[in-house]
Amino acid sequence: MRYLRWQLLIVIIALVSIGVLLLSQQSELPAMPGEVQPVTGGVYSEGLVGYLGRLNPVLDFYNPPDRDVNRLIYSSLVRFDSRGLAQLDLAESMGISRDGLVYNVALREDAVWHDGQPVTSADVLFTVELLRDENIPIPEDVKSLWNAVEVEALDAYMVQFRLPEPYSPFLDFLGFGILPEHLLGNLNAEQIIDADFNLNPIGSGPYQFEYFLVEDDHIAGVVLTTYPDYYGEAPFIDQVVFRYYPDSQSALRAYRADEVMGISHVTDDILAASLQEPGLNIYTGRLPQITMIFLNLDNPEVSFFQEESIRLAMLKGLNRQSMIDNLLDGQAIIAHGPVFPESWAYYPELPRVEFDPEQAIKILQEEGFTIPAEGGSIRAREDEYFVFSMLFPDNDKHRQLAEAVQRDWARLGIDVKLEPIPYEQLISDHLDQRIYEAVLVDLNLAFTPDPDPYPFWHQSQITGGQNYAKWDDRRASEYLEHARVTLDLEKREWMYHNFQVRFVQELPALPLFYPVYTYAVDSRVQGVSMGPLFDTSDRLATITSWFLRAESSVSEAEEMEEE
Repeated sequence: MRYLRWQLLIVIIALVSIGVLLLSQQSELPAMPGEVQPVTGGVYSEGLVGYLGRLNPVLDFYNPPDRDVNRLIYSSLVRFDSRGLAQLDLAESMGISRDGLVYNVALREDAVWHDGQPVTSADVLFTVELLRDENIPIPEDVKSLWNAVEVEALDAYMVQFRLPEPYSPFLDFLGFGILPEHLLGNLNAEQIIDADFNLNPIGSGPYQFEYFLVEDDHIAGVVLTTYPDYYGEAPFIDQVVFRYYPDSQSALRAYRADEVMGISHVTDDILAASLQEPGLNIYTGRLPQITMIFLNLDNPEVSFFQEESIRLAMLKGLNRQSMIDNLLDGQAIIAHGPVFPESWAYYPELPRVEFDPEQAIKILQEEGFTIPAEGGSIRAREDEYFVFSMLFPDNDKHRQLAEAVQRDWARLGIDVKLEPIPYEQLISDHLDQRIYEAVLVDLNLAFTPDPDPYPFWHQSQITGGQNYAKWDDRRASEYLEHARVTLDLEKREWMYHNFQVRFVQELPALPLFYPVYTYAVDSRVQGVSMGPLFDTSDRLATITSWFLRAESSVSEAEEMEEE
């Protein structure tokens, strides 16, 4: 589920003007002497933590292992690089009207399905119709957007999207996997959910479905082979085998038994052992999540939250690095704002709020909060005691984090009462209703490479939206408004930079950290790289460049000369 992402309301829509690039081709430059050159061949096997559901890109939203496999089988109009910028995939070119309402996408005419049929506009329209269907299990915000956008085939290879209002982050919604209309067009959504196609998929990506591995009468894995007529860069690895395991520990045991060469998710319980495993390379990428503490800025019971200096002191008093090191095994990055680092919109010169409890106490004293002379450890200002309650999701991880926050603030003389709440109830009964004083929560922005902070921080979202902190700041809202209707990427970047500076100045919420995802691949597999993730399947974004076999560029004659 896209927790805490905007859902039904589409406000002030605009399009992105992004310089999209064609898929890069292999370099034609001559190799340097002695350079290792990849050659085709070999089999890569990976242990997926989870189970097989349906190998269908409109049905995989809630099952990451399906998305991993579908990433290689299917294609999209666009893909996104590690900075969140759109890159052309099935789309060969695109044009955006000056008012940002009309979006023309020309498809590649060399793209074909794995059964040899051409990919056409009919396939795009068919897939969009499924995304609109109430029976397809996808988030309501995605369904709502596609029901507002008109889509038309101008010809066999040209699709037009018409938006009711300009909306800059629209490209985020063009990353869906496209299905073959000629194979599924005679079925309705309910029939597609149970169709044989989901276990015998036909896509247009670099790998095609070959067969399932069956053990003890159940599906234990899936085998993919390269598709020879793929329109893009041909993979070096001939075959990819995914095997399913119930947990990361089972996948690690499979690696040790030489059943697989990779582990899809190195969880905390196997991290230490994986780091000690000879020949196993560990890759880490930032997840599209941020853990933060919302403060209710409009709750009269905690009126001191309305003071910027108080919020600054509260953040300075939190030892976030200690939380990461001791509670998260180092698997997170300190957050300094609401936009992800390494995103195209991130401001690297953003001011940092460092851990400084002495300065935090000094700020509280300057604002009149002192330890009462008659005794006690809780700071007070006249008859106002620095006491409040903080809700948190009812699980072990968030409990430990909440208790660490409580301890840090107790050292400042701040008394926090902790209250665990089941996650769904925390959202529906407290955040949506604005019935809380403070809350520890995770924002999950998966599948949304465009940062678009509007839903959480714009003034219009205070009532009925997701501005849970009730931050009423006109300057920040103006930056977000203009960024949503601006086509020029450099101008949008400037607006988001200014918004981030304003956020740090005001601190309407207290950012803690960005969690990271850890992935493991045997050192025999070369060319592996992993950047920040917008979905966990993004770890496979560069798989066409991975290789298992290589040859040296040094010729036999040169070797003899050296001897």
